Amino acid sequence: MTHDARSVLLRAALAAAARGWPVFPLRPGDKRPAGHPEHRCPRTGRCSGGHVKWEQRATTDPALIRAAWTARPYNIGIATGPAGLLVVDLDRPKNKDEKDTPGGVTTFEALYERAGQAVPATRRIRTASGGFHLYFTAPAGARMTNSASRLGPLVDTRAWGGYVVAPGSTTPAGAYAVVDDLPAAPLPEWLYACLTARQVSRGLISMPSAHRASRYASAALEAETAAVRDAHEGQRDTTLLRAARALGRFIAWGDLPRAVVEEALQAAGATCGLPERQCRSTVRSGLDWSIARNSTRLAA
Repeated sequence: MTHDARSVLLRAALAAAARGWPVFPLRPGDKRPAGHPEHRCPRTGRCSGGHVKWEQRATTDPALIRAAWTARPYNIGIATGPAGLLVVDLDRPKNKDEKDTPGGVTTFEALYERAGQAVPATRRIRTASGGFHLYFTAPAGARMTNSASRLGPLVDTRAWGGYVVAPGSTTPAGAYAVVDDLPAAPLPEWLYACLTARQVSRGLISMPSAHRASRYASAALEAETAAVRDAHEGQRDTTLLRAARALGRFIAWGDLPRAVVEEALQAAGATCGLPERQCRSTVRSGLDWSIARNSTRLAA
């Protein structure tokens, strides 16, 4: 990649940092964080006290940003949690045979229409795949986390534990570009309520009743998602598939709602660095496989 490309990426990284949004390097031409994975951490330098992950490395320091982006043409990641952002990711259907499937934009607009609200003017980025990122500022003091399809199909969110690819970055699928160069609008209260209400309902899984997951199912969900989050590079997709197959039986038996399992596994996959599309495909495949084979609960 040319020196000019490095200059463009450097300016874009500095521009994001100037807004108060911590950035970190992504692999050139890729969406994955740059740097060594945890299982190969040398435990030296900045990692002498333990492996430093991408969210910890994110910075707004211009000197550190210049040092990184003059060295290599890194794509740019924005750590949404430390940036105080909640970014809504509106994706497109993945397969050509899904032409009649509503995309994330349509789903999100329908959500607003049902709520009797208008989609607010805010910063909007076109993604490499042709979807959109809508930037919102998270409520003060709120520590919101990622979500997958919580608001509807092909509508995900990124907050603490997540990141978005910043405009100026490019991948083989295309470029990330600014569509509406506006300040990030405050997250609407009713939308915040939609997101947090579902988070509370997930928390109830740890207090099972006749209508909620058993303690065993709850423990399994926590264990499997933790395994995915901590999976080493080269084992992430296999670990995610294994987790989906292990948890699918609880869906088949009525112990866990499928939406809860999908959301938890999607978020865990995003945290360990798997691409969103790959996560969604692997989770769907693993759950479908397991549900088809566990229609009858085995005796203890």
